[in-house]
Amino acid sequence: MNINSRLFDRIRIGSSDAEAVVDSDAPRCDRPGCMRAGEFRAPKGRGREGQFFRFCMDHVKEYNASYNYFAGMDDDALAAYQKQEEIGHRPTWKLGVNASAARMAQRGRVANGEAGPDISDAFNLFGARRAQQAAKAEPRVGVLAMKALETLGLDDSADSAAIKARYKELVKRFHPDANGGDRSREGTLQEILKAYQQLKSVGMV
Repeated sequence: MNINSRLFDRIRIGSSDAEAVVDSDAPRCDRPGCMRAGEFRAPKGRGREGQFFRFCMDHVKEYNASYNYFAGMDDDALAAYQKQEEIGHRPTWKLGVNASAARMAQRGRVANGEAGPDISDAFNLFGARRAQQAAKAEPRVGVLAMKALETLGLDDSADSAAIKARYKELVKRFHPDANGGDRSREGTLQEILKAYQQLKSVGMV
């Protein structure tokens, strides 16, 4: 073998792990004895959130394969953690314990016209609001039912008997058989049929 051959000059040998020393300004792998660059972050574990180890590719894979955030926790601790997870581990207070929440609740009662005992209402502002709210009666029927009643020419005070009587009257008026076979009002008849079915579906007939 001729060691002075030109072929030996083209051979490149990679550095071993022991020789792969990182640059002076790059973080080194946190695995003891490893001299490679710590390019990858790995969490340090429960109680040290936001802190990370720096590992090379091989050692971060090894670390992640055995990592368990809940290691060492018993069943009670796991259940408590799971319950706190539902609220994002944020503090909570019972109603009335948090002074700020109590003030907000009081403001809500005032806004609804429910003046508290510590609020003077000399001009009856909140009482007037309650009276206005009481005067606004809840509609007896929904929007679709109201439109159906209007199609039949009725208002929301109509009862089942009135609806049936009006329906029969309109069907007789607009049916082609009652108009000598004239189908020009068939569209109106279809609207009446749909309106009656709508009222029937909501239990008004």
